[in-house]
Amino acid sequence: MAVRSKQAAGGKVRKPRILVVTPEITYLPAGMGNMANQMNAKAGGLADVSASLVAELFASGADVHVALPHYRRMFHVDSARLISDELRVYKSRLPNSRIHLAEDRCFYYRDAVYSNYQNENPRLALAFQREVINNIIPTVAPDLIHCNDWMTGLIPAAARRLGIPCLFTIHNIHTHHVRLSQAEDMGIDTAEFWPYLYYTRVPRNYEETRDSNPVDMLSSGAFAAHFINTVSPTFLEELCRGWFDFVPASLRQELINKRNSGCAVGILNAPDASYNPATDPALARTYTPETHALGKRANKALFQKKVGLAANPDAPIFLWPSRLDPIQKGPQLLTAILHRMVAKHAKRGMQVAIVANGVYQCHFRDIVRMHNLYDRVAVCDFNEDLSRLAMAASDFVLMPSLFEPCGLPQMTGVLYGTLPVVHDTGGLHDTVSALDVAADHGNGFAFKIYDSAGLEWAMDEAMAFHALPDKVRQSQTARIMQEGLSRFNHAVCAKHYIDIYEQMLHRPLVQF
Repeated sequence: MAVRSKQAAGGKVRKPRILVVTPEITYLPAGMGNMANQMNAKAGGLADVSASLVAELFASGADVHVALPHYRRMFHVDSARLISDELRVYKSRLPNSRIHLAEDRCFYYRDAVYSNYQNENPRLALAFQREVINNIIPTVAPDLIHCNDWMTGLIPAAARRLGIPCLFTIHNIHTHHVRLSQAEDMGIDTAEFWPYLYYTRVPRNYEETRDSNPVDMLSSGAFAAHFINTVSPTFLEELCRGWFDFVPASLRQELINKRNSGCAVGILNAPDASYNPATDPALARTYTPETHALGKRANKALFQKKVGLAANPDAPIFLWPSRLDPIQKGPQLLTAILHRMVAKHAKRGMQVAIVANGVYQCHFRDIVRMHNLYDRVAVCDFNEDLSRLAMAASDFVLMPSLFEPCGLPQMTGVLYGTLPVVHDTGGLHDTVSALDVAADHGNGFAFKIYDSAGLEWAMDEAMAFHALPDKVRQSQTARIMQEGLSRFNHAVCAKHYIDIYEQMLHRPLVQF
């Protein structure tokens, strides 16, 4: 990728400057600034997406900057142990640094991005946004600001007041409400941009609103931003159509307004580049689409041994990789049919592996104990290396989510030759299409009606595919892996974001 520059005042050439504002990050590329290799604060997929987008932009030569809370503990920074020269470099704002840390003691000693105490999260968000609005934006002087989720929800209003184009990405439907007086007490001069915020009721004037009319952070971000996106196209449509009763009417209306004005799109996330069976160090044997049969066989043998499943190289394994959350992920659909499915396909040796935590884990353990399924069903706490090994060892990955803004395990499964079994919704709809062996098309199995019967049907379809001759099954799996490698990657994801940036800036940023 080659970066195009713009003609600035005075005849100087300057590339458009992008400021990505995120409360989470998995990594930053070397060369972005002092201590870039220590930036790791993750609570969910937002951290991975932020890291991959910044890495792709930086690799392209774009003038990208990042604003993060300064999580000293999570970044493993002990300033007391730095010698004077190191401390001077650490505290300085180097002219070539593109990492801008929001300083506040509330971040320094945290071991998690978000707090279990709900009242603390708005305070963390206000401290972060205060530093971005008061210090980081004036320092960076960006041409465009890219904000992410409710913890950055006030910044688009400040950006609009300053005349800076702002993109707001909605990763999760979660918000908090704060009063203008709370934001002021934290050092944010909301009087400068209060008309661009979204309130609980229609405001009459600033003074009347200040103490008695809370601001919705997520809806404010969507309202004030010049452009918004969700993390899959279908989820955006589902939100606008009102399919989910947990989505506030205020947010839905703002999404509809932006979509109708051509300022809202859905952009699929992509798995981190480390999820590659050809290079993954967690595997017993790495493999490519051409060598997947032998590779998956070796990983299956090790995984079965590690978790206590019966040693059977021909046993089809269904993997549950996501948190066991009955509100979104649908583990109750599997518990309702688990014993029947294992019994129905006993001759074929069906196995099920749950590598996940959550409230439903105890229900799976009860079923295993009640029916003595210890060598057929494994229930394990989540572990990153074990999860990767399980993905390589399994034949199918289960994601029967009620709703899914994007989802990553179904894409990761495709990359590892582990075919997805999903509910046809949101990002799952956008990434999984019905497998048609005769047409040499599709990559998984999707059911439309959200109930246990639908999941059972899809799992039976997967078992029918597994019963096909090895040559046919391996040919289809190799095709699916190859297509996934070209489709589910960060370069594709970044290209979509860059297209939006260029549309908002009315000038080219990067040429692919």
